[in-house]
Amino acid sequence: MNRWIILLAGVLFGAGITVSGMANPAKVQNFLDIAGAWDPSLALVMGTALLITTPGFFWVLKMSSPKYAEVFSLPTKKDIDGRLLLGALLFGIGWGLSGLCPAPALVAILTGASSFIIFLLAMFSGMLLHRFVFEGRA
Repeated sequence: MNRWIILLAGVLFGAGITVSGMANPAKVQNFLDIAGAWDPSLALVMGTALLITTPGFFWVLKMSSPKYAEVFSLPTKKDIDGRLLLGALLFGIGWGLSGLCPAPALVAILTGASSFIIFLLAMFSGMLLHRFVFEGRA
């Protein structure tokens, strides 16, 4: 049952990314281009997501345990350090240059365009490099 719930959540998320146009790198890049062809639709997508998700978090976290897991998996680290800042900086640079972040890239790969495949290969290479450098395993 859990796998069906995960699949449904993934399909719903992917459909939302597709319908909102966020799998299109030009949409994101136009949002970041405040001095040119600025497109505020990404702010509307993010704002709508927050309006829907925020009450959901309060409701879910009042439960004694998740419905489809034994315990909640919440981050425990609360401090801001150099690794977090560097990761955020690299993510932002990559997002601004490519117009993609991981979830839209996974949706966009369904188009078969070579630019999306190259992006995902670079992303997975970076993930492996991180594991090798910071976790000592490949």
